[in-house]
Amino acid sequence: MQLPVYMDSHATTPCDPRVVEAMLPTFTKMFGNAASRDHAFGWEAEALVEQARDRVADLLGADPTEIVFTSGATESDNLAIKGVAGVYGGKGRHVITCQTEHEAVLETCRSLEAGGFEVTRLPVQPDGLIRPGELAAAIRDDTILVSIMYANNEIGVIQPIGEIGRLCKARGVLFHCDAVQAMDWVAIDARVLGIDLLSISGHKMHGPKGVGALYARRRGPRVRLQPQMSGGGHERGLRSGTLNVPGIVGLGKAAEIAAAQREEDGRRVRGLRDRLLDAITSRLPKVVVNGSLERRLPNNLHLSFPGIRAETMLKGMRDLAVSSGAACASATQEPSHVLRALGVPDELAECSLRFGLHRFTTPEEVAFAADQVVRTVQRLREKSPRASIDI
Repeated sequence: MQLPVYMDSHATTPCDPRVVEAMLPTFTKMFGNAASRDHAFGWEAEALVEQARDRVADLLGADPTEIVFTSGATESDNLAIKGVAGVYGGKGRHVITCQTEHEAVLETCRSLEAGGFEVTRLPVQPDGLIRPGELAAAIRDDTILVSIMYANNEIGVIQPIGEIGRLCKARGVLFHCDAVQAMDWVAIDARVLGIDLLSISGHKMHGPKGVGALYARRRGPRVRLQPQMSGGGHERGLRSGTLNVPGIVGLGKAAEIAAAQREEDGRRVRGLRDRLLDAITSRLPKVVVNGSLERRLPNNLHLSFPGIRAETMLKGMRDLAVSSGAACASATQEPSHVLRALGVPDELAECSLRFGLHRFTTPEEVAFAADQVVRTVQRLREKSPRASIDI
């Protein structure tokens, strides 16, 4: 076992060696521009891109023509939400999302509000789930889009996506889903689930950073989007810019691997996650699990340790890589907006750690992580006057 042990896979995953192997030739031998139509280097690169497009489409139950390559999920979220607003804004100017969404969605919705749109942010229950009835009540005649993430990036809670999709279809409202955290662990058929737009990112599914994709439905209904980048008209005019062939090849390979082994990976990693939880809670009193444990990604664990601040725990566990929240918000000093939405008090939110297991996590690493957490919390509770706090 190598130290430090990595358990922060909701921030990023280690790249699968098979993905790296698939990408390497595109840097030196197959380095053509996929838009170069006059010679073999360009044709070869284009073929690689289309192969990757097929693989991503297969993972989502989609048609390859419905896959638009981007730089990652943030760009995909922006293209989906702003793209819909730009085309359908004449029909209505109301968008619905959720309080626990990733900042890539929340900030994009704030930008719409600055442009005159109205945004409804649905609350969640203490387990992190929305109430579908509240979504149904929030849909209005001028609602053009609902954006709800598949699985939360902090607490790993999986929303009732199929039910949300049916509600949106019944009301003729487009449904966007940020599925970044779910791709390696959950079987997703966008058509069956009623999803019209879906965002993914390579580095959250054991692929490379700097590449992602947006699924945009082309029939039943056909979703039209206003491009957010102008240029040479790449990706059917929806995303101009020279294609990142190495990254796209890596994303395609990551999608192929996920489709082949996510059930097996999910069973194995869920067992390790449960072992980690048992090893911590059996030795430490007053540990709180945040969010639903039943409707949860198999690799996620989010725990609060009353009386001990997360930053203090992290300093005491230099050989264990976990986090106190989302990487995108790590520079802020505010308690997690996700935990606040669950009704978790700020003083307890500040005592929380997020564990993200990955495809290559081992039983030895789980045992080490549990021991590190238990020893650190026990030591700090002995020293801290807040250790007896009853929350």
